[in-house]
Amino acid sequence: MQKRVKAKLNSKQQKIIEELDGSLTVHLKSPPVDGKANQELIKILAKKFNIPKSNVTIKSGASSRHKLIEIHVDT
Repeated sequence: MQKRVKAKLNSKQQKIIEELDGSLTVHLKSPPVDGKANQELIKILAKKFNIPKSNVTIKSGASSRHKLIEIHVDT
């Protein structure tokens, strides 16, 4: 499954908001330094979908706020 994600960095708390169009807005505590925000994003999405972190991949937008995420969920 692919999800469009908008990352909001340097937030006070982590949270995931599902938008009406099916995309996700994810509030992250990390700054965009050395890939820390991307690592936190993968971790929080893996926790939300109850899958290993290795099943979450950033397909595009690694250096952008708008990302396309591939999520491999076992059915």
